[in-house]
Amino acid sequence: MVSAFQKVAEKKELWRYGDAIVVAVSGGPDSMALLHLLHSVSKEQRLRLVAAHVNHGFRGEESERELQTVVRFAEGLELPCETVTLDMPAYLQENRLNLQAAAREKRYAFLRDTAERNGASIIALAHHADDQAETVLMRLIRGAGLGGLSGMTDKRAEKNMELIRPLLRMNKSGLLQYCEDYGIPYMVDSSNAKRDYFRNKVRLDILPYLEQYNPRLSSSLQRLAEVAGAEGDYMEQQTELLLESIVSRRQGHLEVSCADLTRLHVALQRRLIKLILRYLLQENDYLSFEGIEKMRLAALPESPSTWRMDIGANLVCVREYGIMRWFRERSDAAVPALGAGGYVYKIAPGLQALEAEPSGWTFTFHWSAEPEAGNEQTAGYLACFDCSQLELPLVIRSRLPGDRIQVLGLNGSKKVQDMFVDEKVPPSCRALYPLLCDAGGRLLWIPGIRRSSHALAVKDGRELLYITARNE
Repeated sequence: MVSAFQKVAEKKELWRYGDAIVVAVSGGPDSMALLHLLHSVSKEQRLRLVAAHVNHGFRGEESERELQTVVRFAEGLELPCETVTLDMPAYLQENRLNLQAAAREKRYAFLRDTAERNGASIIALAHHADDQAETVLMRLIRGAGLGGLSGMTDKRAEKNMELIRPLLRMNKSGLLQYCEDYGIPYMVDSSNAKRDYFRNKVRLDILPYLEQYNPRLSSSLQRLAEVAGAEGDYMEQQTELLLESIVSRRQGHLEVSCADLTRLHVALQRRLIKLILRYLLQENDYLSFEGIEKMRLAALPESPSTWRMDIGANLVCVREYGIMRWFRERSDAAVPALGAGGYVYKIAPGLQALEAEPSGWTFTFHWSAEPEAGNEQTAGYLACFDCSQLELPLVIRSRLPGDRIQVLGLNGSKKVQDMFVDEKVPPSCRALYPLLCDAGGRLLWIPGIRRSSHALAVKDGRELLYITARNE
């Protein structure tokens, strides 16, 4: 078993020569075997081991005996052992939390603290192959996808630590025999026989029942985890490449064209949406299959050209014509005041540059008495004005209800809202789209769209103002 243990560690690169490792030891046969196995290879690998035990305070004297058993065993191996005793029943009553989730949170916090105090970046956990089979079956019952069916991983990063599971390919029966062969003491957790928890029901009732139809069900579930994990890793790599190649980041938005998204295989569509959400969310609570499917279907050609979905945590997904966008909505307090969530910036004479931060646009100003080459009145993102006809100071602001512009080349005025629709400006960008006005409130220019017929530049030596707009 020691040889198999070493081979798995080398193949999966669970640690490096000379690493410091905190070993989570509950006192059961699995974790006690793990501590002994790591100790068996520690001299050759120059590993520095620290045992860590958490007494959650659920089982009174039994929990205390577990703690003492772990401490004595670690002392016999001449390893340091750090312990903590918690009053989890009181903590749960005070905070009204889920028992298992709260216990895990406290346990992992102690393990991370222990690792930091001892200069370790690796925490070893004693989950084994039978635990893996139970985990896969539990997730299958709950309706997990391919990612969930891959079960627990050999190693994964969590915050600033790396969690490793060296026993993930060893069965419980083998670990029990190992303890017997080497005279390793261990305790049996009496709560494992109670059917209060879903995992215990799976272990005690569901797996034994299903094994009537497949005596090797546990091995089959472990193999399923291996296959799903490998295929999931490959799909994740492909999705990462897609994120870099077809998803763009613009004004704090992640966006992809509907055409690029829908031409992918449906499996990659779902994975890409999920990966985008993972980049924007800290928690996985909002990553439901149903939600991801709604976003995927919204990108189809037959779906409405404009669509919106509030995901949660201020995150929004919108379809705007041919583009799917994901972004966090700003709170009203995040932008300068002008109406509901708007902004306004004054342009003093001589100003050279301005960043209208809420909109993501930047402007440069060139005040000159000499016409520049071409002297275009407007060229998309460049506009030129006769300063003598402007009522200063100019302002750049967001849109207000009823805004209209006297469009150059057209008779009469036109609503800004109608121009946004005509130009297919995404609805999510309209509220903060910058408009150039003079001090009298006259709308002079909608950058990238149209300018007004007011203050046209003339070649008679008057001072001119050239404004360049950029949206990056």
